Amino acid sequence: MEQFKTSLVISTYNWPEALELCLKSSLRQTVAPAEILVADDGSDERTAQLIARYRVQTSIPIVHVWQEDTGFRVGSIRNKAIARATGAYIIQVDGDVILHPDFVRDHVSIARPGRFVSGSRVLLGPRYSAGLLANRSIDINAWKKDVSNRLNAIRIPWASPVFGRYKPEVTRGCNMAFWRDDAICVNGYNELIQGWGSEDYEFGSRLWHIGVQHFSLKLSGIVYHIYHNVRTRDQAVANQVLANLTRSRRLLRCKQGISQYLYPDPETTTLVREVQE
Repeated sequence: MEQFKTSLVISTYNWPEALELCLKSSLRQTVAPAEILVADDGSDERTAQLIARYRVQTSIPIVHVWQEDTGFRVGSIRNKAIARATGAYIIQVDGDVILHPDFVRDHVSIARPGRFVSGSRVLLGPRYSAGLLANRSIDINAWKKDVSNRLNAIRIPWASPVFGRYKPEVTRGCNMAFWRDDAICVNGYNELIQGWGSEDYEFGSRLWHIGVQHFSLKLSGIVYHIYHNVRTRDQAVANQVLANLTRSRRLLRCKQGISQYLYPDPETTTLVREVQE
């Protein structure tokens, strides 16, 4: 079915219990990714130990791309993971989601040149999430009481293309896919955006400006979001200003992005080490 190599990029920060469920669901895919890259925004040793345990359980390469914890820098660690990826097509999720068994299959089936896609998520409530985490279970019943957005659990993949193009405002990085070359063309994520908010929309806007169409992945590409407390959003307004600037000026590239990891200064050994580890 798959005619191009896919890289599954999972972003995480200091929640190995949730990451384990994400990894477990990644390894039960009906169409397997060619590789898995864990984009780690500064987690402690527990995450490295978890990844080491899962590496020996699969023939799929699992690459741990880590950076020092100096605050919420998801754009930076995604750039480093994408730079390290060897697949032509990047499927990107957050490490607090559980993937439907046909998640990768659905993304591959809708992939087309000149297109990037983002999907929705089913929201698991606190009680249901706690039970899954305690039992290390990835068996989901979306019709439980403690579940919302459950219509996003309906899978009718043949109907998914009906929803067609959407503007990048609805881009969701927790369930997203794009061609690696397209990401490099716009210089990846804007690392001036730090803290929670707008990094996905700003990235998607630049893809849109170079002519890459945004498609919404409905009725397929299902993920289940594990409940957690809301992150601090003190940078949300400043990030929105940067995203709006990108949109209003129709910017194609960001100044501080993925290029620094693709073509690092030979003397900048830290960047080289972070990408290669």
